[in-house]
Amino acid sequence: MSARGAVRSLRRASALALSSVLLLTAAACAGPAEGSRAGPTGVATDGPTPADEWRMVLDENFDGSELDEETWTTCYDWNKDGCTNSGNDELQWYLPEQVSVRDGELTLTAERRETRGSDDETYPWTSGMVSTGRDDWYAEPRRTFTYGYFEAAIRIPPEAGMFPAFWLMPAARFTPPEIDVMEFLDTTQKVSMYVHWRDEEGDEARQRGTYGPVDFPAGFHVFGLLWEPDELVWYVDGVERLRVTDTERIPDVPMEILLNLAVGVPKAPPDSVDEARMYVNWVRVWEKR
Repeated sequence: MSARGAVRSLRRASALALSSVLLLTAAACAGPAEGSRAGPTGVATDGPTPADEWRMVLDENFDGSELDEETWTTCYDWNKDGCTNSGNDELQWYLPEQVSVRDGELTLTAERRETRGSDDETYPWTSGMVSTGRDDWYAEPRRTFTYGYFEAAIRIPPEAGMFPAFWLMPAARFTPPEIDVMEFLDTTQKVSMYVHWRDEEGDEARQRGTYGPVDFPAGFHVFGLLWEPDELVWYVDGVERLRVTDTERIPDVPMEILLNLAVGVPKAPPDSVDEARMYVNWVRVWEKR
């Protein structure tokens, strides 16, 4: 999810990359291996291989009844008392009350409810987001990551006009670079995967991949990203869907994790839509030892 206008590499050998793909693909076809932790789709989530080269550094299962505030905040770094992404002309103002945790799931709820933001603008929608970033501009980020394997089990809403996303933004708060593990733009049937960077002339550039059609709102799906100095690899339900190996395009800075349910990109919801929910079952991150 680009933040344009907002206030705004650990090499793995080819054999290792191939083994990860084979492991994840086999899991998707044969079901989870004994002792593995399976996501809602039945895809085993043992993480990247070989296991002795990786360690899990984030294992968020959204247990309990409250958001873990040591890991997550509910706004972007640059707003107070709620927030939005003005660079995208989004329709929502994010509020903490639109984020809930129950029965092992994180729920982000968008509602057609007019809200006055701390920027003195009025927004026709409210919605929810979480980030491992800061509570305010001057604070320290909760968690940042430079390279690793990232994945989340997410069920997107079926309603039109929603813009759900799972992405990485620099802790410096200026983009690009940016990595979008998944986002849905004007569709619920085809996922988009992006990397954004600045070229040698300083201009913003991006590369996109898509996968679909799939009825994504019908259930949870596991969206994954391998980020290393010499490659970016996107997975959907354990199967590789996009690979980037041009190192000019690969970020090399600490980044925060974000999950959000934006509204109105690229167009507003129809009048018949007044509410939508995005569910997250878990979020996990592995880093090289």
